Amino acid sequence: MTYFQIEIRYSGPNIIFGSIFVITWEQRKALNIAEYSKGNGYSKGDLKESGTPIILYGRLYTNYQFSIGEVDTFVSPKNDSIYSQGNEVIVPASGESAEDIARASAVEKSGVLLGGDLNVIRPFNFIFPLFLAIAISNGEIQKELAKKAQGKSVVHIHNSDIQKLEISYPELEEQKQIGAIFLKIDKLITLHQCKLEN
Repeated sequence: MTYFQIEIRYSGPNIIFGSIFVITWEQRKALNIAEYSKGNGYSKGDLKESGTPIILYGRLYTNYQFSIGEVDTFVSPKNDSIYSQGNEVIVPASGESAEDIARASAVEKSGVLLGGDLNVIRPFNFIFPLFLAIAISNGEIQKELAKKAQGKSVVHIHNSDIQKLEISYPELEEQKQIGAIFLKIDKLITLHQCKLEN
């Protein structure tokens, strides 16, 4: 575990001598911030018009979101299914390119089935799931995860690859604020895209 500080200097029109804000972030291996498992079963062929909501790994390509709140795909549940608890982060386990699968989404709701080919991460209570999904999907961490993807025509990422990542994070409340900002930006982008389409 590593601690480091970020010093932000602010000088504005109402600040005579300037202000210094010191933010302490912690850094740990991803192995030490969450529990890891895999989704189970199901494919497009199992989908029905109604039933139990499910997230299939393909959703992270066709309809990618930092945070998944509403699910519009359904199946009839099978034995040994994996259900969300509402605090998961999911990462695709396979895909066509390293860049495509080096991404993560937070699952907001409990009771959603998590299909096969998904790495399932349940962060400990000091990590906000949405913050973790954003951290994995962007910047240096995303690049590092993409480097770990293996394969040619189909590439794979395993939980063991994710566990080796170094995750930096501030206090929980600040993680939540960062997550809220990203959600606002995401909604604004979606709104403008809808306007363009119309």
